[in-house]
Amino acid sequence: QVQLVESGGGSVQAGGSLRLSCAASGSIFSIPVMGWYRQAPGKQRELVADIISDSSPNYADSVKGRFTISRDNAKKTVSLQMNSLKPEDTAVYYCNAKIRESWTRALETYWGQGTQVTVSS
Repeated sequence: QVQLVESGGGSVQAGGSLRLSCAASGSIFSIPVMGWYRQAPGKQRELVADIISDSSPNYADSVKGRFTISRDNAKKTVSLQMNSLKPEDTAVYYCNAKIRESWTRALETYWGQGTQVTVSS
């Protein structure tokens, strides 16, 4: 059973920083894509940033220059360093990964449980 377990998050004042981490575990052959999404109250879930193995990361325009995504392929982890946080960054943040459990299996999408990030003005 593949699982994504998140850590980090919390409350911070505007201008502050937080770091989110996510670890994948279980029967995993490969993880081509790892990333982070967020969902604010009343809004749709949106991509924050993702990173494909050995490729450049991709960021939402709203977080470019403030957030940095990184992954450790050996440890099967992905992290999101969030700097210069704004109240509009307040949301539940979800780890996302596209995982192949064996070389014969198709890619499947997995989600973490979500972690709350609250930025006060």
